[in-house]
Amino acid sequence: MSSGNRSEEAVDVQKSYEVRTYGCQMNVHDSERLSGLLEDAGYVRAPEGSDGDADVVVFNTCAVRENADNKLYGNLGRLAPMKTKRPGMQIAVGGCLAQKDRDTIVKRAPWVDVVFGTHNIGKLPVLLERARIQEEAQIEIAESLEAFPSTLPTRRESAYAAWVSISVGCNNTCTFCIVPALRGKEKDRRTGDILAEIEALVAEGVSEITLLGQNVNAYGSDIGDREAFSKLLRACGKIEGLERVRFTSPHPRDFTDDVIAAMAETPNVMPQLHMPMQSGSDRILKAMRRSYRQERFLGIIEKVRAAMPDAAISTDIIVGFPGETEEDFEQTMHAVREARFANAFTFQYSKRPGTPAADMDGQIPKEVVQERYMRLSALQEEISWDENKKQVGRTLEVMVAEGEGRKDGATQRLSGRAPDNRLVHFTQPEQPVRPGDVVTVEITYAAPHHLLAEGTPLAVRSTRAGDAWEKRTTAAAAKPAGVMLGLPTIGAPAPLPAASAPACGIG
Repeated sequence: MSSGNRSEEAVDVQKSYEVRTYGCQMNVHDSERLSGLLEDAGYVRAPEGSDGDADVVVFNTCAVRENADNKLYGNLGRLAPMKTKRPGMQIAVGGCLAQKDRDTIVKRAPWVDVVFGTHNIGKLPVLLERARIQEEAQIEIAESLEAFPSTLPTRRESAYAAWVSISVGCNNTCTFCIVPALRGKEKDRRTGDILAEIEALVAEGVSEITLLGQNVNAYGSDIGDREAFSKLLRACGKIEGLERVRFTSPHPRDFTDDVIAAMAETPNVMPQLHMPMQSGSDRILKAMRRSYRQERFLGIIEKVRAAMPDAAISTDIIVGFPGETEEDFEQTMHAVREARFANAFTFQYSKRPGTPAADMDGQIPKEVVQERYMRLSALQEEISWDENKKQVGRTLEVMVAEGEGRKDGATQRLSGRAPDNRLVHFTQPEQPVRPGDVVTVEITYAAPHHLLAEGTPLAVRSTRAGDAWEKRTTAAAAKPAGVMLGLPTIGAPAPLPAASAPACGIG
């Protein structure tokens, strides 16, 4: 955590904050930065479940999800009476919906203090301070990136796993997606800066990183190297102490043979691939402006499985895109049967204002979309279960996770992720284990969305990641309440040097 330049003037009021995140992994990554910025400026995180009972509430919004604006204004409406009763409380709205709606937010919710966009999240502390001093809403939307998010202070949610952003923005023009308009053209980080961040994270105890980008495997297009992404994967394989590398979300257009080879030949790159298909119909893919067709997509799947037979492959699919006929939908069903995804995130198409698809002819009636969605979901559920059954009897190394098993307390089990990212619930071993530690188990049962290891674990390996989790947990428990805080600094904190910076996707 960067120290920042805090004022030495102490105040007797403890300023707390809450960040609410909606949408994709990129927003999760940004929210960790927003939390880091606020803590660097002297705020403390509100307790879990505070539900708006904080001095600053930040909404990091998404413009991709259905009814995103209704959800935002509903939540803002619930905070309005709390703000009236609580002098000095501030509300900020950032993210993709803020980038898109700008002045509309303050018009519809005049009690909002700050509106900021996707390109200037580093300005949040100074905008809050300016709104407090001037007693009026501050709206600041940058049209281009001011600072790469990974150069900002961070408060990571996990001690053992981290997001590492390698690019922002997207050069594609998919007709259903508004992200390029809100995040801008692709901008790549320097490879050396990415690797320096990963090395710093590993030094802190992180053992798993996920490379993040709107179109992650297009990395290199901004710096003129078509094989930059495969080279980055191989470079990650040389970082001592880095046990697991994942990435999301790639685009089939840029999924080249050198990437497949790098995945297969780099031991710490996990046998897992999430690659959005969106539709199995060539006609619909063309209408979506997706630059591949079903044969090309299935060909990539075949190559990945030839190189990594145990790879778990997942996808995104949109049902009911404008103009989709029953024949088009059957092509999607055929592609799903052929691909045999470990799981699929299926979405019913709904209009997104500002996208070309919203104005297309042939909008499908909701009841037709719903019926197709149910058929596709049932097919994928069957395939997911069949694919998970193939895991029964296998011995897997599971990285213990925090918060993955909602029933763990009642079942006396722990939960974690296998190398291919499947969720595994397993019997608690006799010796203590911590999130980040690795447990070897034998799979005894499969459900559509998880695996179960009912026997005694075969081995337990304590890790530096587990040490990092324990250190963080102990420090949090020892932190005294009611600490005197410095007055938040006016202005964004100085960026961290790349070597010490801690660590939607739309494909």
